[in-house]
Amino acid sequence: MDWFKLSLQLNKFPINRAQKVLQEIQKIPAENYEYYLSEKRWEIVEYHLNNNHFYKNFFGKSSFSNWNEVPVMAKTDLQQKLENRLSKGFSKSTAYIGKTSGSSGTPFIFAKDKFAHALSWAGFQDRYQWHDIDLNKSLQARFYGIPLDFYGNIQERIKDRISLRRRFPIFDLSEKKMEKFLKRFQKSNFSYINGYTSAVLLFAKFLKNKNLILKEVCPNLKLSIVTSERLFEEDKKLMKAVFGVPVVNEYGASEVGLIAFENKENEWIVNSEDLFVEILDKNNNPVPNGTEGRIVITSLYNKAHSMIRYDIGDTGVLSKKSTLKKPILEKLIGRTNDIATLPDGKVVPGLTFYYVTKSIIEDNGSIKEFVINQNTQDSFKIEYVSQIDFSENQKQKILMAIETYVGKNLKVIFERKDKLTRSKSGKLKQFTSDL
Repeated sequence: MDWFKLSLQLNKFPINRAQKVLQEIQKIPAENYEYYLSEKRWEIVEYHLNNNHFYKNFFGKSSFSNWNEVPVMAKTDLQQKLENRLSKGFSKSTAYIGKTSGSSGTPFIFAKDKFAHALSWAGFQDRYQWHDIDLNKSLQARFYGIPLDFYGNIQERIKDRISLRRRFPIFDLSEKKMEKFLKRFQKSNFSYINGYTSAVLLFAKFLKNKNLILKEVCPNLKLSIVTSERLFEEDKKLMKAVFGVPVVNEYGASEVGLIAFENKENEWIVNSEDLFVEILDKNNNPVPNGTEGRIVITSLYNKAHSMIRYDIGDTGVLSKKSTLKKPILEKLIGRTNDIATLPDGKVVPGLTFYYVTKSIIEDNGSIKEFVINQNTQDSFKIEYVSQIDFSENQKQKILMAIETYVGKNLKVIFERKDKLTRSKSGKLKQFTSDL
């Protein structure tokens, strides 16, 4: 049984067609690839100018003659009701709807048409096969969070079961919890690990302290994939040593899909099939390969929602060896998250706070930005930019979410601000710790 395909087909995502289209794209010769990318870029812009009222207003005119005339889209531009941003013929019931993690401090709700979403998954499957991982057959140890409300939890666990994923919730990464993780590896035939960098790294450090090699405990293990946060080279070496398998970097974002994936030659290959990735300077001009700049992405197939010259909030460098068909990401700057340590010894990765902030990501555009800072082991401060103060109801939702996902008896201070302090790159870090 092809479980990966089945899970997508049950949700009416045309994965067979998507895989066929992906194969056709990959067959395009390198000398013709510039034409392919140019044609698809212009097609998607013209589609949204003709079918998306939000994008037409954002663009400011009905035609263009040069790619640099296409405006760069910031996350804040998308913080308004989703219904206002959908293209003609699409609704919440006919498209895939998701929420960004808010890891940059600027969350929003987005949509993808079902073919575009299937094409993203076809890309993931293709890249995983580089490392002999078959999404239809390989069992995944998934170091992620999970919704803790009844409906959301059940829904996610059903998806995990069908998709051959077994969840290792990262809301508590204490020694006691790590012992339970280890026992699961001893009893199961996991083929690969997939998870947040900080959570997987903590597990690796736990194994190192116990002088264990994970592949000796779980012989079927082939690979570890880390995502969502920056992976430092020394941490990668540690993981590789204690897991006993290769460790590869995945770079993606829910709103655009797979952005880059590491091959067996340790090259971070950028997705040039259904995305067009640019590196721009502060004036929105392309920089030469080898030069640092802002990562700006165009989703070439998403007709439900415009993601055109979308500034994802990261900075990076493309290798000088890059070609249009095979761009190579040499460096990704940012995407690090601190870890919260609580009075009872519980250790919580910073990305856990995504599940907290989901409670306030409302599709009304009132909450523009937020950051969470741990001041002491039992106290946190939430700074946010909004048109109005959080209501008591909103505060209670956040406090309940913190109690559910982080811990009890914690002090939380709320502070509304006109603007938040940003790094030199202009990026917000959603969670930081003073400890």
